[in-house]
Amino acid sequence: MTLSRLILAVLLACLLPASSHAEDAPVHHHALSLIGAPKYPADFTHFDYVNPDAPKGGVVRMSEIGSFDSLNPVLYKGEAAGGLGLVFESLMGDSLDEPSTSYGLIAEWASYPADYSSVTFHLHKEAHWHDGTPITPEDVIYSLEVNKTANPRMGLYYKNVSRAEATGDNEVTFYFDVKNNRELPMIMGQLTVLPKHYWTGNDASGTPRDPMKTTLEPPLGSGPYRIKEVKPGRSISYERVADYWGKDLPLNKGQWNYDEVLFDYYRDETVAFESFKAGNLDYWQEASAKNWATAYDFAAVRNGFIKRQEVAIKRTQPMQCFVLNLRRPQFADRHVRQAFNLAFDFESANKNLFYGQYARVGSYFQNSELAAPASPPQGRELEILNEVKDGAPPEVFTDIHANPVNNTPDDMRSNLRKAVELLKAAGWEIKDGVLTNTKTGQQMKVEFLLVSPLFERIVQPYLRNLEKLGIKGTIRMVDSAQYAQRLNVFDYDVVVANFAQSDSPGNEQRDFWGSEAAGREGSQNQIGVKDPAIDKLIDHVIFAKDRAELVAATHALDRVLQWNELVVPQWFSPNVRIAYWDRYGQPKVLPGLTPGFLQVWWFDEKLAERLPGPSKL
Repeated sequence: MTLSRLILAVLLACLLPASSHAEDAPVHHHALSLIGAPKYPADFTHFDYVNPDAPKGGVVRMSEIGSFDSLNPVLYKGEAAGGLGLVFESLMGDSLDEPSTSYGLIAEWASYPADYSSVTFHLHKEAHWHDGTPITPEDVIYSLEVNKTANPRMGLYYKNVSRAEATGDNEVTFYFDVKNNRELPMIMGQLTVLPKHYWTGNDASGTPRDPMKTTLEPPLGSGPYRIKEVKPGRSISYERVADYWGKDLPLNKGQWNYDEVLFDYYRDETVAFESFKAGNLDYWQEASAKNWATAYDFAAVRNGFIKRQEVAIKRTQPMQCFVLNLRRPQFADRHVRQAFNLAFDFESANKNLFYGQYARVGSYFQNSELAAPASPPQGRELEILNEVKDGAPPEVFTDIHANPVNNTPDDMRSNLRKAVELLKAAGWEIKDGVLTNTKTGQQMKVEFLLVSPLFERIVQPYLRNLEKLGIKGTIRMVDSAQYAQRLNVFDYDVVVANFAQSDSPGNEQRDFWGSEAAGREGSQNQIGVKDPAIDKLIDHVIFAKDRAELVAATHALDRVLQWNELVVPQWFSPNVRIAYWDRYGQPKVLPGLTPGFLQVWWFDEKLAERLPGPSKL
């Protein structure tokens, strides 16, 4: 080849697109994030919110309310014991200070194509079960099958997974029946991984194990703890696994520091709190604003033996609410549901019961950029809403949804008058003191199904307001087992619910308010929403191509949910209130999404030596 031809060949090669294997090779992601670039690089040594030199040791005793009858970590039937997540792991582990971000755990890395049509996980060669058996792709494939079958909620969550295959040494690939769902790789990273050889084997009596049934046999896991002792329905304790395979992973450095974790069960929160005061429990997360304001004037607090702390949490606040079960005919009309909201006096409850510690929740994505703005829809959000214009309440396009306000007695009377007009427009009028449907003769009666006595003092004033509208309301208090059963089969008029959201909503929206979930036992569609317009908006959320599209789609979904008047919103607080016996150390900076007491705190022997014994409290 002449020099001129050689130069020409080189120039042409420079102009042609590169096709090297290096550029075609998939990217190995050490972390997955739906928000942006992960905070920590591939070579990070530990999270910022841990003490990497935290000592190991000590015991922590926690409370659980109710009972348990199962140690099966995936089955939706029965009541699973508290703390099973200490025993089992997923492919990726969540960061506690980054929303919607996870790092390699059982999986060393993840890889996916540009159209998100599949995801491949490479398993750590060192990953093994507590019996020493390696964790394999076959375990992961088996786990997907069991999760989908044993729990209808997970079946919907993993709906778009068409198949899973072992695609290399220590590699498993999930294939999807849709493209451009950015959330699916992260969803698969959250899969609870089970040991196939254990669940397809026999128990000590020779009986084949069945992951579709409840069990009290301590199961085999791979996590930082194993079950130490089980007292059915009373308590369960876990012991730290000294040779835990993942203890030196950057994800786990400085975490899981207690030698033993005990969950003690109580029938009643009041009794549990008294046990905490007496020194039988070490940690308490306070759910009652009244208790936080009035119940901590006792010797152990005054002497500094018990510390109190409010931890600011930077995350989307859940929609806590009274759920009005749309499966009941009395709640079929949107105006009836709106009347129920008008009858709830949040301001009085906040002042007299909560000591002014709460704010009213209005959005299904409260306290985040995902909440619908306080202005009419515009831009991409309006384009999305126009696609469901015929099926959405007309106010969505013109008005800003707001909860009623009751700053004065006159406000309450005015809101009740509005409620009467709405009920009348829906075909309900008071006859002989009872609100009655003018066409069917049905009387308006509602039962509030409760599991916590703390809510009785909140519901009682609400019932008095409803009675002024002719609505006969009652309270039914049940134990946790009966409550869980009735929730699973949607056997209630009104319950208290808490729809917790991530900062990157996706497939779980189908379980919250998708039509398919409305008739599926065990789903989180406790409201009973069956609305084609909402289904379409959910798809917009799931298949958003980028963050801007996701925010616009979520705004649209939030507006339509609000204007359908599906619930009676309650309240939220941006802080978590905790109390603990002063024998524990904590990192200088706590994670932003949770106090992390079990995960990143540690037992401090020097602090513990200063505390008196139970007889001196």
